[in-house]
Amino acid sequence: MDSPSKGVQPDKAKRYSRLKYSTAIIDIVYLFLLLFVFAASGLSKILAQALSGFIANNYLTVSAYIFIVYLAYYLLNFPLNFYRSYTLERKFCLSNQKVASWLKDQIKAGIISYIIAVILISAFYYIIRHFFFTWWLIISLFWIFFSLIMAELVPIIVIPLFFKYERLSDEVLRGRIIKLADKMKVNPVRNTKASRKNNKISNGVKILDVFQVDFSKKTVKANAAFVGLGATKRVILSDTLKDKYSYDEIEVILAHEFAHYRLRHLVKLILVNSLAIMLSFYIIFMTNNYVLGIFRLSSLWGIAALPVILMYFVIFGIVMQPFENYISRRFERNADLEALKVTGLKEAFISMMEKLSSQNLADRNPHPIIRFFFFDHPSVDERIAIAKSL
Repeated sequence: MDSPSKGVQPDKAKRYSRLKYSTAIIDIVYLFLLLFVFAASGLSKILAQALSGFIANNYLTVSAYIFIVYLAYYLLNFPLNFYRSYTLERKFCLSNQKVASWLKDQIKAGIISYIIAVILISAFYYIIRHFFFTWWLIISLFWIFFSLIMAELVPIIVIPLFFKYERLSDEVLRGRIIKLADKMKVNPVRNTKASRKNNKISNGVKILDVFQVDFSKKTVKANAAFVGLGATKRVILSDTLKDKYSYDEIEVILAHEFAHYRLRHLVKLILVNSLAIMLSFYIIFMTNNYVLGIFRLSSLWGIAALPVILMYFVIFGIVMQPFENYISRRFERNADLEALKVTGLKEAFISMMEKLSSQNLADRNPHPIIRFFFFDHPSVDERIAIAKSL
């Protein structure tokens, strides 16, 4: 729900949006060029051969190669990354972080990304060596399964590494959220064995509890989410939202989040993403011999070909993003309508969108091209107009 308020710093919001999306485009182009140069210059092949000479185990070679390439990219990309995620946020008064705290988060994120990359890429090379004709399908299924596991682990492992979790202390607000969850068939359970046994309601999903996180230590932006899968599913509120919004505004925000579950948007997005992953690997399977020849690489299962595989995914990301954003915008619009229908809090929804857009300094009325490529939500003005029309 990020998005800058009507009549509140619209020029500032436009400047922030322009810089944010310009640097995002530069980042994508820069990554593709670095990968292209690394593969075309022969540096990838040289590195792979050098590591193979020192390390006998193929999977340790893969891990070492990923570490060196990842570190080199991070250092080469550091000025742009620092500007995008630190300087720009500070310039527009959206960040409270000091450099030391930012660097600590970067290290944590880097370690997590490295571990995930090693698991996925090692699995890729194992499968491609053992399943010559069906590797693209098996890898796709593994990546889909892994993404589901990560969705379940994010609330209990990843988020606590960056923010402090605590159970929502406002019992009145917590009670309203639990009541809303039950009303929308998103069924709350207590975190006890007895309650887990006695709260198996067939048409709902269990919520562990309602939590707040200390966003204010790092940012002035506000957010709320319904995260996790299965037993890890929970509601989280940023303290920047909890402390500045009315109960009605918070209720309609969470009604929107619960509506995604009620309308089965998560299942539909998983299916869309799964098909996209399968299509991506199938295209690699069908075209890799020709593409590898351009870079004078002999086989896909050699680690030296990894930059070429990553270039495929950069291109796939560019092509698929507008399509995925279009689907997401439709789901977000439907979730807004469902939230308004269930709660009837039209005025609270409008005031919430006004405040949230101002607080997060978003572009209320983006250029159609920016909207097409980057917006996974309808614009703020669109969402308010829909609410007013009801």
